[in-house]
Amino acid sequence: MVLFLGEEEVKQLLTMNDAVKVLEETFRQQGIGNIINHPRYRIRTEKSMLHYLAGAVPHMKVMGYKAYTSYKGGVKFRVFLHSIETGELISIMDGNFMGMIRTGATTGVATKYMARGDSSQLGIFGTGFQARGQLMGVAAVRRLKTVKAYSRNAEKRKSFCEEMERLLEIETIPVENPEDVIKGTDIVITSTTSAEPVFKGELIEKGVHINAIGGNFLFKREIDETVVRKSDIIVVESIEQSKIEAGEFLPPIEKGRLQWEQIHELGEVVVGKVKGRIKDEDITLFKSLGIAIEDIAVAAHIYELVKTKGIGQELQIPSI
Repeated sequence: MVLFLGEEEVKQLLTMNDAVKVLEETFRQQGIGNIINHPRYRIRTEKSMLHYLAGAVPHMKVMGYKAYTSYKGGVKFRVFLHSIETGELISIMDGNFMGMIRTGATTGVATKYMARGDSSQLGIFGTGFQARGQLMGVAAVRRLKTVKAYSRNAEKRKSFCEEMERLLEIETIPVENPEDVIKGTDIVITSTTSAEPVFKGELIEKGVHINAIGGNFLFKREIDETVVRKSDIIVVESIEQSKIEAGEFLPPIEKGRLQWEQIHELGEVVVGKVKGRIKDEDITLFKSLGIAIEDIAVAAHIYELVKTKGIGQELQIPSI
């Protein structure tokens, strides 16, 4: 029997705090070599594109993949979950809300290990769907006092700030200039679709932690080369996937100013093989692309919850 869960059912079951815990353990498993993750692949046609990511999370006894299409009408995400023990397809889940939460939760895990413990001032570029999850993820691991948000659309950033202030009960202020996001900030997030850097790297102050999560194409660069060069510690989810998608690293690597050996995986940080921060003055950078094991682990968590909730639709799919 295959269980189907739609968006509203996923929303009923999945919380940010749970997602952070699930992904912290998943990255710990990555750090000890107990994870299989295949990078994203894309199939391009004239009118649309198919994206798919696959992997296995043995400690949760599941494997699977996320597949989604992008086209003029938008994007639709689905996660397909299989049992490792039997190979059977056990669940299909809508993945829009899940993707927002798992992306924010991954940022939460990185922030927990890389930002200063006393970080309380956050600045974010971007006020779209993913930006909501980003604030929720960081708020789950740090006591934020103030959030400053910037996007090019004044009405959208005002609405975003009002919504997030109600949701998180944290003062959330719309600002008119990119420079205002950076000034006096402990944690900076870029959550945009921009192909060009959204602020000048010279503005970054000592001790800041940066989460760059918006771009996963080689032609997209939310942060400039100065930010990369100023960063004392650089962490990604997957080196393999970063070589395909992390556009921010391409220019300094081509110029010989950065080597892949200087970049570490989040799993290494979680298990303590690499320090996410050595001293308060360090500038730390987490470049997130979104990888398969995040979707699979969170989907497995949801599937376990379903067993006690009795929700979802059972699909009659004949066995071969």
